[in-house]
Amino acid sequence: MLQIEIDSDSGFCFGVTTAINKAEEKLATDKTLYCLGDIVHNGMECERLREMGLITINHNQLSKLNNTKVLLRAHGEPPETYALAERNNIEIVDATCPVVLQLQRRIKKMYDSFPEAQIVIFGRNGHAEVLGLVGQTNNNAVVVENIEDVQRLDFNRDIYLYSQTTKSLDEFHHIIEYIQQHIAPGATFKSFDTICRQVANRMPNIAAFAARHDLILFVSGGKSSNGKVLFKECASVNPNSHQVESPDQIDMRWLDDVGTVGICGATSTPKWLMEQCRDTIMKYYNDNEINKKSK
Repeated sequence: MLQIEIDSDSGFCFGVTTAINKAEEKLATDKTLYCLGDIVHNGMECERLREMGLITINHNQLSKLNNTKVLLRAHGEPPETYALAERNNIEIVDATCPVVLQLQRRIKKMYDSFPEAQIVIFGRNGHAEVLGLVGQTNNNAVVVENIEDVQRLDFNRDIYLYSQTTKSLDEFHHIIEYIQQHIAPGATFKSFDTICRQVANRMPNIAAFAARHDLILFVSGGKSSNGKVLFKECASVNPNSHQVESPDQIDMRWLDDVGTVGICGATSTPKWLMEQCRDTIMKYYNDNEINKKSK
């Protein structure tokens, strides 16, 4: 008998849950609500909310809106977005994650206090959260994605290092060690661990989960930065790991000679989607068992 377990620690983080709840509350009274960017990096969940009336827009479209409501997702936005909204009489429904909001404030305070220093952010260039963080420094912060980027820093100047909230803790520590080894004697280096623990703790948890099963089905949208990190961890522990965005991407040949299946996902993966994947597998498995008995 095939056994399937859905990881209880997977699914929306607090920030994403709050953003979706705010969208649903507004859509319960308003026919439409604009959202600046995908509310979550999961196409299936975005489609569900679109059917409820949520309209996703980009920054160019935002600049042409007036006298309406716009939801800012958990990733956060730079100061110029708020200034534009005020000019265009746009009511902001602010769903910025509290962890991200606190980080934005810390970076702004540091930049205002030490404008001559290098504010460095470990994160993915172009990621929505990172754009919001860089915006706190009048776009002067330096974004590093890897050690190669770190090598291009000016080690004769002071460096204050922060991290995108969903990055790998191990990678962050490697970057800290490299800067410590190369910073000039007269320069100051300070690092601030700004990685969300709700996300960081999923790394060891998901590794243990992946090790328990014959097959891992990792459910995540292709745009999810957090999803890429967590799936990489799953695959390193269990090579029989596969990433899908929806149930129809499941290759049932993966189930051959498998006794247990573990289904897990990113902080942007809804529980209902993981349940759909489970139900799809169980239907296929049960139909197969019936066919075997009838022969």
